[in-house]
Amino acid sequence: MDRAPEDTICAVATPPGEGGIGIVRLSGPHALAIAEKIVRLRSNQSIVLVSSHTLHLADILDPEIPPGGDESVRNHTRQHERVIDEGLVVFMKGPRSFTAEDVVEIHCHGSSVVLGRVAEACVTAGARLAQPGEFTKRAFLNGRLDLTQAEAVLDTIKAKSDVALKIAQRHLRGELGRQVDQLRSRLLGLLAQVEAGIDFVEEDISFIGRADLTSSLQKTLAEIFAMLATAESGRVLREGARVVIVGRPNVGKSSLLNSLLQENRAIVTDIPGTTRDVIEESVVWDGLMITLVDTAGLRETTDVVEQEGMKRTRSAQEQGDMVLYVFDAAELHEKNLIEFVPLPGGDQDLVLINKIDLIDASSLKRLSGWVEERTTCKVLPLSVRTGAGLEELKKSIRSHLSQVSLETDQGVLVTNVRHRRALEHAGSSIREALDSVRNGVELECIAVDLRGAADALGEITGVITSDDILDRIFSEFCIGK
Repeated sequence: MDRAPEDTICAVATPPGEGGIGIVRLSGPHALAIAEKIVRLRSNQSIVLVSSHTLHLADILDPEIPPGGDESVRNHTRQHERVIDEGLVVFMKGPRSFTAEDVVEIHCHGSSVVLGRVAEACVTAGARLAQPGEFTKRAFLNGRLDLTQAEAVLDTIKAKSDVALKIAQRHLRGELGRQVDQLRSRLLGLLAQVEAGIDFVEEDISFIGRADLTSSLQKTLAEIFAMLATAESGRVLREGARVVIVGRPNVGKSSLLNSLLQENRAIVTDIPGTTRDVIEESVVWDGLMITLVDTAGLRETTDVVEQEGMKRTRSAQEQGDMVLYVFDAAELHEKNLIEFVPLPGGDQDLVLINKIDLIDASSLKRLSGWVEERTTCKVLPLSVRTGAGLEELKKSIRSHLSQVSLETDQGVLVTNVRHRRALEHAGSSIREALDSVRNGVELECIAVDLRGAADALGEITGVITSDDILDRIFSEFCIGK
């Protein structure tokens, strides 16, 4: 399909399903002419004469006119059979629109049938159906958004928590793009001075000393490292965190999942091995989305299904941002503790001693002390049955996952893998440039590394990018955005 930028595109801009209102969007040089064929304003005014950014009550028409017959019959048919729906129409003159092109939006009833027919009418009148993300891509290509802002549009649409929405909105306002542009401008300034020194080498003129160049590059590298230091927390805040619950059979993993979700999501029985697959469910705590993952119990077994379940448990454990290791207090109490399964280590994980209601206080104290001596994880006693310790567990999960606060000014957050890789590339090039400066390497080599770092930063905002990257980014969008 031809996707020329001079095409006028159309799409349903609201989610599929039933709703009170649905929107069909037109964008491109012929948006107004196409709308004139399918829209009849109740004011009897032509839509080409209305003021930009004003809503008008209108009938939305099918542009097809039945062939043949008496003209009066055809007019009667036009009045009654061509009407698809009534609604509101707004014309937005470019560049004061989302795409920076002429845009017409038709607001009608949110029936999938109505919206489908209105979109078909737009195509019949001369538009073509938009590709995924093509509206936002046009906004980027027309200079209304940089690439970080375009990606933030998708992040805003997909946000499943208040925290993810706040991050997306900060990027949409251009915070990340501005900081990256500042770093890139500084590098280009240094590059200009280095290249000038190359051009005028015979004049014995030095445009920037190696000491000043080193200082500026070190400052830039430190700022890039500071941005990269936010990448892991930023990813968790943007996408949510995966918290994986592991342990032996019947230690209370499924009961813990149900308690944290406050619903009976997993089957709970006294029969070992009830959970044989990975069960996932999401919750939002303090604005952060958390996906809780219940897993099959770990034990020696010849059951093929259980073995596959345990294989999936280990895979989920490796992919988790945090692991909750659940132990049965009564089982630990009754067994020879030295022979029990090795305890995990890791600052980001928690060891949970469940069923503390089944042992006395002195046994719990002795058991907790023994466990704390053998793991670097935080140890939390709790009882899923009575609810003791559950609130403390929630607080610990939240505090362990991220220390980033969006209420204070801590600079931008790097949340996107593409951005992180580009920053890493830029940092690597700057380190190469620094090594060259320190070792007295020729300016031509330093210039190559500076250009590489600047280009890597340019890929983040889209100043330098390829069609393949753009196609991959915008293919993740829905058709109407």
